[in-house]
Amino acid sequence: MKYIYIMVLLFCYNSNLQAQNSLTGKITTNNNEPLLADIYFPKIEKGAATELDGSYTVTKIPSGSYTVLISAIGYETVSKTVVFNDANYETITLNIVLNESAIEIEAVILSTPFHKLQSDNVMKVERESINDLNKKGSVTLADGLSNIAGVETITTGAGIGKPVIRGLSSNRVLTYSQGVRLENQQFGDEHGLGINEAGIESVEVIKGPASLLYGSDALGGVLYLNPEKFALEGNTNADIRSTYFSNTLGTATNFGIQTSGKNLKFLARGAYSNHSDYKTGADYRVTNTRFNEKDFKTGLQYKADGFRSTVRYNYNRSNIGIPEEIGEQTKSKDLELPFQEIDNHILSSENVVFLKNSSFDIKAGYLFNDRREFEDDNNEAALRLKLNTLNYDIKYNLPKTGKIETIVGVQGMFQKNENFGEEILIPDAKTVDFGILATSHYHLEKIDFQGGIRYDSRSIKSEEAFEIGDVEYIAPIDKTFNSFTAALGAKYDFSEQLTARLNFASGFRAPNLAELTSNGVHEGTNRYEIGNNSLDNEQNFQTDLALEYGNQHIEIFANGFYNSVNNYIFLTPNGDVIEDNNVFNYVQNDAKLYGGEFGIHLHPHPLDWLHLESSFESVTGKQNNERYLPFIPANKFKNTFRVEFKPSNLLKESFAFVTLESTLDQENPSTFETRTGGYSLLNAGLGSNFTLPKMNFYLGLTGTNITNKSYVNHLSRLKTDGIFNTGRNINLNIKFSI
Repeated sequence: MKYIYIMVLLFCYNSNLQAQNSLTGKITTNNNEPLLADIYFPKIEKGAATELDGSYTVTKIPSGSYTVLISAIGYETVSKTVVFNDANYETITLNIVLNESAIEIEAVILSTPFHKLQSDNVMKVERESINDLNKKGSVTLADGLSNIAGVETITTGAGIGKPVIRGLSSNRVLTYSQGVRLENQQFGDEHGLGINEAGIESVEVIKGPASLLYGSDALGGVLYLNPEKFALEGNTNADIRSTYFSNTLGTATNFGIQTSGKNLKFLARGAYSNHSDYKTGADYRVTNTRFNEKDFKTGLQYKADGFRSTVRYNYNRSNIGIPEEIGEQTKSKDLELPFQEIDNHILSSENVVFLKNSSFDIKAGYLFNDRREFEDDNNEAALRLKLNTLNYDIKYNLPKTGKIETIVGVQGMFQKNENFGEEILIPDAKTVDFGILATSHYHLEKIDFQGGIRYDSRSIKSEEAFEIGDVEYIAPIDKTFNSFTAALGAKYDFSEQLTARLNFASGFRAPNLAELTSNGVHEGTNRYEIGNNSLDNEQNFQTDLALEYGNQHIEIFANGFYNSVNNYIFLTPNGDVIEDNNVFNYVQNDAKLYGGEFGIHLHPHPLDWLHLESSFESVTGKQNNERYLPFIPANKFKNTFRVEFKPSNLLKESFAFVTLESTLDQENPSTFETRTGGYSLLNAGLGSNFTLPKMNFYLGLTGTNITNKSYVNHLSRLKTDGIFNTGRNINLNIKFSI
């Protein structure tokens, strides 16, 4: 890979990259009044703000085709394409008239190619800022994700959460952080995300097969975590944020600094959180659900004409208790046995090389995960797994041909798993991935088409563990899995208010090392799991239909999907008991999942401060023998009343909300689950930004489960022990920015 990288750089610097192109123009309202707006090129991360007369100029733009976004508070965001031909100097004039809108400024979508606004995208992508998730009272990043329609979380206490997208989870949902795929032994049901929300700006969710763009493990969808942006050129920013959680008596604090010069940008952020055992609505604390986390993120970016390089690093240390039974009631934050201690390192490099009318995107990541489980007082880990991963992603954006844009690329991964403890759940092994893809986009006035094809190969070679005849014996394997996947989608604008999206996509997932080779007790799930080395690829085909209607008074969306999965892999008990734990085997069967999301957002003009939001989400998962799949979330309604107060000289972005979240009975459990009763949770919050001399100050107060309801979520791994979920929690959130 390094030779490809060097060749690209040499080609770059031998090309005509010094073209000093400019974009200039004026932004006005329908009444021809000048408007304060932002002009931004997502691809080159370059932009400008308008002057008081609405004029703007963006300079030093390399030759090529670019999407430029024009946005202003209270107005629709506009996306335009500008093309700078191969010339020494070219100036394009772009004057834009923006229409008023009660909708918030549309954010840039990074997880998909081509269009960068969701309103223009062929694929349906959900995006939420971390600030907005925090305002809703989330304790962790995984907890906050459940506020996104179609996304739920499998939990083991308050500190461990795994996202579920439309009924699919674990290795079927691929997570991207810092632009590279996250690999941290995510096969385990008792393993959390391993990512702290500090230093993450937003999360994007692709709900459905994304194997065309990301390869194996994106069969069910993708979580794309966008890191915080660097400061604008010539600026230095700093902020500190602290949150208190009444339920766990916990705190979470992070501090960050950013500084940017003409060509060089730098940022750093540190975070620490500490929580005691969570308290249920039945007024007892769940023993050993305490956890703490240290996190450090930093980044460096260099920009020059025709080239941008970004390096980021993240270190995370998580200490998480493993709950077993309700014991001594204490508010202590000191860890008790058993517990996990996890170190996670992510080093990523993202480079963009701009050629005459095309560009290379080159990403590489090195990840190291050191997972330890302690079960006794000898200070030595009974289970210790070290995972080294190197992945790469090289894409070439071909010159635009008429209305067609095309991207070709290769992706791959080299991975090594090693054991250093006396217990072995999965053996030492090496995994190698390779994929090649091509995708194109065709744009017409009212309709957009997007499609592509991809080939993937994954090889897994493991060593044997223990000796033949031992109960714990694991046989070696040497297997290769491969697959073709494809996708085709279209977006049609019936009018300015009504848009439809129809997508067909296939996905592929090779069995992971745990599913093929497991043989041991998983402490966090109280199961003895036995792998199956005869498992085949999971292959799926999903159809998505999305309708959206919006005007100045109301927005309505309806999303439906049908997902057919061949060779779906799942755990099922075989009736045996080993070491006082029920034995579960990995098996597979064809399955189907179907459902969708529906929502309405009322914001009657001119009462733009008033928002009434309602949504409903549903998913059903069945095997082809009509038996239900495990860990399928129950249907859920959510109703929110939200007000946004008009800004004053002192108060900015003030808000208040009340939400009633109603989860229905889960009457369709799998063969080894039981039904789960429904419940309703009342949440509320308020907050405001205060503008002080040379400083911004945010103060927020949020309450979740205000009535202290005793309930059990169907996706809680503590349900089998009859343990309730979190009771009332009050969050106090304070942030200073300079």
